[in-house]
Amino acid sequence: MTPDTPEWAPRVLIADDQTLIRTGFRLILTARGIEVVGEAADGAEAVAAVRELRPDVVLMDIRMPVMDGLAATRRILERVPDCRVLMLTTFDLDRYVYEALSIGASGFLLKDVTPEHLAAAVRLVGTGDALLAPQITRRLVERYAAEARHTAEAPPADLAALTPREREVLTLMGRGLSNTELATELTLSEATIKSHVARIFAKLGLRDRAQAVVLAYETGLVAPRRSAGPC
Repeated sequence: MTPDTPEWAPRVLIADDQTLIRTGFRLILTARGIEVVGEAADGAEAVAAVRELRPDVVLMDIRMPVMDGLAATRRILERVPDCRVLMLTTFDLDRYVYEALSIGASGFLLKDVTPEHLAAAVRLVGTGDALLAPQITRRLVERYAAEARHTAEAPPADLAALTPREREVLTLMGRGLSNTELATELTLSEATIKSHVARIFAKLGLRDRAQAVVLAYETGLVAPRRSAGPC
């Protein structure tokens, strides 16, 4: 079965140094028809397990011994670029989550996620999409994007390759609009929007929407709001 098949479910690896977390997530996912192909207690084990088991999705804790989740995510995506990584964290404003999104993680979940949300998130990123909770993600990116621009060793991505329409689409993606919302905003079909998004990803070397949002802020295409009020 493929991601286009209604019965399809991604194969999952759970990486967390807490046995209870791994066991709980395994029970939740298997009860909902999602196969857990393996577990890892640290980042190094996760990298080795992904190489051997080739899961579709990795649930990756950020803070683990031996190798943390950020380093493990970087290695996994370098070696198995089709794999999708969902970061697990206790705090929704963890700067490491921002770094993980910038290197290609497809989203993040708080560890107190509901069983229904966990299963839905795994299925979503398993299709190749990104999991973005717009309010939290925007707040997270706004907090660290300006700092990243000042400290980045590499120059920001060159947006000159984009057409004016593609820049417009990327800007709106950075503001959190879905494909459906983009189609409404720009008076285009969703199929046309998907084509624009695919070309943006190809031209800028992006994996998914998570990286697109980060890039939109880091390049200054989308400016952080001046207001620091609650979302």
